[in-house]
Amino acid sequence: MRALVFLLLVAVASAKVFQRCEWARVLKNSGMDGYRGISLADWVCLSQWESHYNTQATNRNTDGSTDYGIFQINSRYWCDNGTPSSNACNIRCSELLTDNVVTAINCAKRVVRDPNGITAWVAWRVHCQNQDLSSYLAGCGL
Repeated sequence: MRALVFLLLVAVASAKVFQRCEWARVLKNSGMDGYRGISLADWVCLSQWESHYNTQATNRNTDGSTDYGIFQINSRYWCDNGTPSSNACNIRCSELLTDNVVTAINCAKRVVRDPNGITAWVAWRVHCQNQDLSSYLAGCGL
């Protein structure tokens, strides 16, 4: 029982919830501003609506797949969680739930190289597409 409690505490302790401008800087430093023609504000908006900038966010979908991490990357297509998957990012889904966001960013880059591009994310289509996104970078000094 003590081991289980310890593991749960470690899992909670490793969750990272970025502040908006902090996340924008990480994305910019990772080459996301303008990647495949997608603005930094689009990425920040997408992350806000998908995960609220939380690296440990998960969401179970009605089709049985699960979305993982700060970008809510789907297990059916992009990562392996032990269920049938295309695993186009060639990663374990658990790698998307760490504070080290390099894997998540690289997988997001892979997602937008697909023909659907950024429209693969429903939250982007609903909340970010054709919107004024200037508030997502306001006050960040970027």
